[in-house]
Amino acid sequence: MELIGQSAKCVVLLLLTAVSVQSVFVEPPQPITSLRSMAESQTRLPCRYQVQAGEKVVQATWYKELPDGSKEQIITAHFRDGHTEFGRYSGRVRFEGGSPTENSALLILSTEESDEGSYACHISTFPNGNFERHITLTVWILPISSLEPVVLEEGQSFRLAASCRAVGRPPPLLSWDTDLPGQSSNRSNVGGSVSSYFSLHPLRSMNGKRLDCLVWHPGLEQPRRISNSLVVHYPPDATISADTDDWFAGLENAELVCSSGGNPKPDNITWTRGGGALPDGASVIGGRLVFGRALRLNDSGVYECVVRNKVGAGKTEYKLAVTETSHRTSPIDNQLLIIIGAAAGALVMVLVIVVLLVNRYHRHRNKKLERELSEKTEEINSFSRQASFRRLNSVSTDSRVPPEDYTMLRVDSRMKNSEMSLEHPIYKGSQSTLGGKWGPGGGVEVDELGRPVVWGDARESIRGAEMDGEKEERRRRVESYLKNSNMSLDSGLPSSLVPLKAQQEEGAEPREPDPGQPREGDPTPPEEEWAPTPSAEEEQDNDDTDSSSYQISEALTNHFYYSNGVLRPKPHSNAILLHPRGQII
Repeated sequence: MELIGQSAKCVVLLLLTAVSVQSVFVEPPQPITSLRSMAESQTRLPCRYQVQAGEKVVQATWYKELPDGSKEQIITAHFRDGHTEFGRYSGRVRFEGGSPTENSALLILSTEESDEGSYACHISTFPNGNFERHITLTVWILPISSLEPVVLEEGQSFRLAASCRAVGRPPPLLSWDTDLPGQSSNRSNVGGSVSSYFSLHPLRSMNGKRLDCLVWHPGLEQPRRISNSLVVHYPPDATISADTDDWFAGLENAELVCSSGGNPKPDNITWTRGGGALPDGASVIGGRLVFGRALRLNDSGVYECVVRNKVGAGKTEYKLAVTETSHRTSPIDNQLLIIIGAAAGALVMVLVIVVLLVNRYHRHRNKKLERELSEKTEEINSFSRQASFRRLNSVSTDSRVPPEDYTMLRVDSRMKNSEMSLEHPIYKGSQSTLGGKWGPGGGVEVDELGRPVVWGDARESIRGAEMDGEKEERRRRVESYLKNSNMSLDSGLPSSLVPLKAQQEEGAEPREPDPGQPREGDPTPPEEEWAPTPSAEEEQDNDDTDSSSYQISEALTNHFYYSNGVLRPKPHSNAILLHPRGQII
């Protein structure tokens, strides 16, 4: 019993000693660690033991734990005997450091799928005993992928267009990147391989469209793309083209070109005319029908081009009609038409510019005239109406005078002797005459102020020619007229200065004009025929005649001037002119 008690005490002491001794691993820090590696790449299994004071690593060994629970020794290193590799791992593994007892990390130079499993790093120390770290290794295999395209033909039924396959660990995923309308299906196989299939109805419009396969795997940063273009074969479509449509006899280097689509590219092109042989001098070069001579009238006909590939054939026709002459205009005529059109366009532009400039000028002128008229109207409206009435008898206008010159007075060919005095209301029988053919020399003479010269000799020669009754009648008419208006409102002159119509025949008795009824449209007699009318009163009263002539001359000098046979009023700052219609000018 004592022996049993002592043995139990020893076991307990050993257990306490084992528990009190703790292992110190730098890596991996955890007893069990999981790692992942890629096939065909180098894999590192970490293992480094940190010795304590008075402790020494005697041996480091790597084992692979098999599924049945046994262990397979891989490599071992003794602090004195060196390292040793075992079995199938010989040449494939090694310790990372030069001193395996200090750094016991294991390197698998080329990892294989069979290397996947659980590994143990066993460290033997003195005097503390043995310590281990367990590492679980997972080996990934990057996918190996492939794509098999299928050549389709237009008109076929719904069928497979391409298949994509990939093998890897873990098994990859497959998808399609395309705009084609179709359906895809995936299938997984034993050993980690997967397949994907894409099917559709083939059409010629699908030829050359993108149909890429994408391979997805956790070992890849982004999906792997397998590029592919769909191939659809279809028969060709033939077309005939020509560089001209003007076929005429004598045309050189004439040719027809037969082009076609189709997939694959057509390898056979034939030409016929009306289903028979081609005319002499016409040859086929590739897809061109070339006339090696000048075109003739008998070359007309229907030409047929037939194009073939391995899928089918296509044909087309072209009707060639050869005329005797060309129906196109020459380049010279075209250039002439272009020049004429350009010149006409330039002329139209110039005319438009001229019209715009003239229109602008007239608008500017009209605005200026309107502005001046407005200013004149404002100035006239500012005049005092009272001042206008005060000067009404001074200056007036005659409706018989042309409206464009209201101040102009035309002197008649003969001026009748006036009985009116500008200062005295009573007239004697004497009359004064304005120079004319009665004066010396027979012509009209004026002084330096433009006034008609009064001749005394003529008065003496014609005195006594008129009767006393006629004198009284004339005086009475003048006095009656002066009572109505001291100044003529029609002409702007004293009543005695209203011109008389020239006599048609010499010696005829002039007729006294009615001051109240002006005659419009009477022609003005020539200036050389103006002459005073002889009267009997001039011979009877020389003194009265001299007085009247002096007063008339004085009035003409103060208010009028003579210019080019026209008697015009002198300008005056206070003068107000009346328009024939009664408007103030």
